[in-house]
Amino acid sequence: MNLETKWLEDFVALSNTRSFSASARQRHVTQPAFSRRIRSLEQAIGVTLVDRSTTPVDLTPEGQLFLVTARNLVEQLNESLGHLRGLAMANEALDIVAAHSLALSFYPQWISRLQQGLGELPTRLVAMNVGEAIHVLREGNCDLMLAYYDPYASMQLDPEVFPSFSIGQVKMVPVSLPDEGGAPRFPLEGNESIPYLAYTQGAFLGRSVRMLLKNDPLRMRLRTVYETAMAEGLKGMVLQGMGMAWIPDFCIREELNAGRLVRAGGEQWDVPLEIRLYRCSLVHKPGVEKLWRQMQKLPRDFLQA
Repeated sequence: MNLETKWLEDFVALSNTRSFSASARQRHVTQPAFSRRIRSLEQAIGVTLVDRSTTPVDLTPEGQLFLVTARNLVEQLNESLGHLRGLAMANEALDIVAAHSLALSFYPQWISRLQQGLGELPTRLVAMNVGEAIHVLREGNCDLMLAYYDPYASMQLDPEVFPSFSIGQVKMVPVSLPDEGGAPRFPLEGNESIPYLAYTQGAFLGRSVRMLLKNDPLRMRLRTVYETAMAEGLKGMVLQGMGMAWIPDFCIREELNAGRLVRAGGEQWDVPLEIRLYRCSLVHKPGVEKLWRQMQKLPRDFLQA
């Protein structure tokens, strides 16, 4: 039998409230995620624990018997863990998911600056693509999401349910390896075909570039020779002289300053981006609530990396 402790805690909470929505709020998850966890517990045990046909919900006879075991296990585990490490809930780490490029190149500088205004802030960061990050946020399996703002609303995040802070104004820049004279090896100006290092079809940054090129003749001269979802992957290929690519400026700041990379075109080819920090308003984890209140009191320049 493969049981997760959080399922037992969910079941105990449900037995107290007899309401899926109230229990979900108490457990700091969304109601759909809470319901799935109760289903997972029932599937692991092999019996139905909750009678969902009544309002408020009731426990089945099997559920009433199992409740005694669940409570004992949860209480014993909490007592043991409390003895081992104390109940330092105020210092509990916040779980953050972020787009790969933001996790690698943006987050370290931003969190360092934020902590100048807030003090020490324990966090756990996981990098993933934007689609996966949105799913994790919706499921209540993370506390915060760091992602690019989508002005075309393809993310489909209700701002009332998923409020956000704007924490950065950046841009994607077309870059190339320089030639011996310091000019771009693959310039956007001219009539020649250009080896193009592109984002894959589903990548958010790729969609932003496609919007820029949608009605421009330049797209006919771009010859795709490589695709990846990650900006760091494109950066590596540009540094090898394999072609030109649009890359967020914070990823290539050092290379541009050192002359290892140069702009492939003027500022008219830049793609503006906004970076936001998202949360789910249905989840009321104390650490997230505290951070959100503190961020609202900070001067705007403390939020901008």
